[in-house]
Amino acid sequence: MDAKNIEDLKGAIREVPDWPKEGILFYDVTTLLKQGHYFEKTIDALIEPYRESRIELVLGIEARGFIFAPTVAYALKAGFIPVRKPGKLPAATFDESYELEYGIDKLEIHRDAIRPGQRVLIVDDLIATGGTARATVALAEKMGAEVMGLSFAVELTALNGREKLQKYNVHSILKY
Repeated sequence: MDAKNIEDLKGAIREVPDWPKEGILFYDVTTLLKQGHYFEKTIDALIEPYRESRIELVLGIEARGFIFAPTVAYALKAGFIPVRKPGKLPAATFDESYELEYGIDKLEIHRDAIRPGQRVLIVDDLIATGGTARATVALAEKMGAEVMGLSFAVELTALNGREKLQKYNVHSILKY
């Protein structure tokens, strides 16, 4: 994606100071999503590095990853797998804990969601510290998946989330 398109997409994202708490600058993608041409450009950019990767499943991380991942899966002719917070999936699950700045949280995936050897792409709206992304990678690999990469609409580079994913192909469109 060229510099002009990147700046256009950045301009479509609302910046909300002091949300969800004081001192945080929140990048609200809902203002980008409501503009069809920007949403289309975002999806195209999310899949570009993976078009020829024969992706079989796209894993979306709750909650905003559910906006992008199914659309990416559709464009790649792949299946969609939700990775959810505890207690949200109705059948047997695997879980993986990860650290937050204020404690520990957990993600879950259905035990039958991935067959060993399947090629997966992990998609979320944003990578910050990399905790949720790393936990999702661990879940996929626990099930025998081949993680082809991770794709994010936004990356907060100062938080160094990419460092937790050094052995993977990490792609982000907009860097702040």
